[in-house]
Amino acid sequence: MEPNHPTSSNDYAADISSIRQAQVRIGPFAHKTPVLTSETLDSIAGRKLYFKCECFQKGGAFKFRGACNAIYSLDDDHAVKGVVTHCCGNHVAALALAAKLRGIPAYIVIPKNAPKCKVENVKRYGGQVIWSEPSMQS
Repeated sequence: MEPNHPTSSNDYAADISSIRQAQVRIGPFAHKTPVLTSETLDSIAGRKLYFKCECFQKGGAFKFRGACNAIYSLDDDHAVKGVVTHCCGNHVAALALAAKLRGIPAYIVIPKNAPKCKVENVKRYGGQVIWSEPSMQS
């Protein structure tokens, strides 16, 4: 079998047990966002559709759930050093907010051409912005 191809369900990064552990871990921090339906869209699709409204999540996106889980999965010795990421999207705000909630520093590397609103979100949540050039080489 080729590398990185799971041979059994135990080889997957996330199984139902780890998902339940994450749910408990982030429960005190993440909003329980609504699931909405639409009869109009159901009739167009010919089936029942459900819309998970993560636009109402802290940090403005579902990415807060993953960032929060990652931050709270760190042991105290590693967490105290802080976390770092490079991005210019919703992930940076989510990580900055999760770090703020845990009381640890977040170092966010952002390209100089990032949208101002994304940078402001990082700053609002206490992330420390480190500017980079907007290139793969940088």
